[in-house]
Amino acid sequence: METVSYTAQWTAAARALETERGDQAIFQDPYARALAAPRGFELLEKNRGSGLAPFIAIRTRYLDESIKQILAENAVRQIVFVAAGMDTRLFRLDWPDDATAYEVDFPALLEEKRRRLADLGAQPRVTRHEVAVDLRREWLPELEQAGFDRDRPTLWIAEGLLFFLTPEQATGLLRTLGSASAQGSWLGVDLVSQALLRSPFSRAFRRNLEEDGTPWLFGTDEPEEYLASAGWRTREVKEPGEPGATHDDWQFQVQPRERKGPSRSWLVRAEYAGD
Repeated sequence: METVSYTAQWTAAARALETERGDQAIFQDPYARALAAPRGFELLEKNRGSGLAPFIAIRTRYLDESIKQILAENAVRQIVFVAAGMDTRLFRLDWPDDATAYEVDFPALLEEKRRRLADLGAQPRVTRHEVAVDLRREWLPELEQAGFDRDRPTLWIAEGLLFFLTPEQATGLLRTLGSASAQGSWLGVDLVSQALLRSPFSRAFRRNLEEDGTPWLFGTDEPEEYLASAGWRTREVKEPGEPGATHDDWQFQVQPRERKGPSRSWLVRAEYAGD
């Protein structure tokens, strides 16, 4: 699989560990452990102390709840997971009967994921389409060939992706999503602050990412303004540790937004702002 799939593996490993907390777990992903091989737990252990595992748990729960709420409150029945990785929401969440979901990622990753889930006997709970593409190139035509309708409202999920892109690539991706969005479309996304990419406290973690060929390249200290510049109107921005985005093992205190300089992560629900 592509090098970027290392992040899919450690995400699956973190979800497996959270699931195995039993009654204390904030979500359940029974397929995660099988999807974490070959390096997921190794990479997670390598980054022990960075807050990576509880952050992934918080992010997973936040986007789980965002999907449920957005679909419940809006006429959105078309969902696209961009760089879906080893995510199993289409196999573990409840979905409206008339929903259709698309998983977009590298061909080798989707093929391996399909094989492992088949070995587990996992069945999707929603109409599901794989879209095997190279996200570094034009990919919307393949999405449309799979049945995607740009005239219908869409919920886009871009989880654990933007900070691996250059600023130009991140903005380009968000504008690409907007170009295929009808009125009433939504976005679930996470970002990190530019301050985190400069902080001495995250230097060891960033060095590990660089050694594994997956450096973090993009961050923003003003998520509302940044997303607005790319065509998306934020409806909610949370930081890990805030109500609705918490975990027993999260040890970092949320700093007031007016304080400049602290490292931050952003969990966001945004609505398409129109042309």
